Amino acid sequence: MPAKQLHLGAFMRPISIHTGAWRYPGAWPDANFNLNAYVRLIRKLEEGRFDAFFMADHMAVLNMPPEALRRSHTITSFEPLTLLSALAMVTERIGLIATASTTYNDPYHVARKFASLDHISGGRAGWNLVTTANPDAALNFGHDAHMAHGERYKRAREFYDVVTGLWDSFADDAFIRDVESGIFFDPARMHVLDHKGPELSVRGPLNIARPVQGWPVIVQAGASEAGRQIAAETAEAVFGASGTIEEARAFYADVKTRMDRLGRNRDHLKILPGCFVVIGNSLEEAQAKRARLDGLVHAESALASLSVALGVDASRFDPDAPLPEIPETNQSKSGRERAIALARREGLTVRQLAQRLGGYGGLAMLGTPAMIADQMQHWLESEACDGFNVMFPFLPAGLEEFVDHVVPELQRRGLFRRAYEGRTLREHLGLPRPENRFFPA
Repeated sequence: MPAKQLHLGAFMRPISIHTGAWRYPGAWPDANFNLNAYVRLIRKLEEGRFDAFFMADHMAVLNMPPEALRRSHTITSFEPLTLLSALAMVTERIGLIATASTTYNDPYHVARKFASLDHISGGRAGWNLVTTANPDAALNFGHDAHMAHGERYKRAREFYDVVTGLWDSFADDAFIRDVESGIFFDPARMHVLDHKGPELSVRGPLNIARPVQGWPVIVQAGASEAGRQIAAETAEAVFGASGTIEEARAFYADVKTRMDRLGRNRDHLKILPGCFVVIGNSLEEAQAKRARLDGLVHAESALASLSVALGVDASRFDPDAPLPEIPETNQSKSGRERAIALARREGLTVRQLAQRLGGYGGLAMLGTPAMIADQMQHWLESEACDGFNVMFPFLPAGLEEFVDHVVPELQRRGLFRRAYEGRTLREHLGLPRPENRFFPA
């Protein structure tokens, strides 16, 4: 059996990331607001022994003009913690990861919600810590302008310290519940955080027992310099966005080396690039599926997606010319860099780049189940990743094809589990349970 095995998450945004997914023949157009659809999908993923179901979130409607927005199936979706709490009741083992912004939330809210989800699910919660790239989100939370990129990451780093400190409010043995004496908990086993920092002031303690996992698993998704550093310092899983294996190897080595310098065990962070998978009985069939799917993306959506990725209005560019020089903006730096790199690497015109990003412009694997498994194995063995956050082209068929055909091929090669060995998300990922900083064992 190979020394390493893959970890697999299912990335739902809120269903498929591809703009044309809801229009594909046989797809569920209403899946993003259909609880029964989510139940069927997550049960299938659990049947496939996936590590986690990963739910993205947005703090505002996507910053696109109405002509493009009217074509988007991701314009609305369930609030992630509410949805995952419901899905916890119809599953037993699969992890439940949700995005929560550190820019437009308060630490006490985030700590309480994820601790609740961890208790409700029996230890399967994960928090994807993000700083929010969409500048329109500021207007929904009483701000006139979006916080600067560097300031967002400064706040995020302190936010992490506060949330994890709140999770440690009670020792694991604080709740005595002695019926005879009438003592419910031991006040000596409760810690008041009383945090006063540059960005945040939070007294505590959290009004919920320490989570089952100690802390829900910490996930991070930024790839900028600030994002890489906060990942090395805090994350236990990284949702990567490398478009090529060379980029992925460099990112993997960089983040793991930063961990070494910080004295962290590099095995205690799993790097999982997003991977868009299209399966066919042959490479040609898979390519035809992708072409058909991409063909469902309207030009209005494509150009708007490019504008969001670049942080500038792409409609003023010559559509049949190469992408011009793009200045830095206050939106996602890594997203902008990925779009520019894709255009330069493949010599795409503005129109071609827009069409690619209008569907999905990141890492994609196409082919037969064996071909997909070959590529995933090569990435794992090349130290380009520890697994993947799989993105499905359309639902339910794309997800069911992966579970029914790719997963058995990975299992046959000894690259993926045949059964869950633990009950918590930390156990699935091979992560230790954090010691309580205030009540060490």
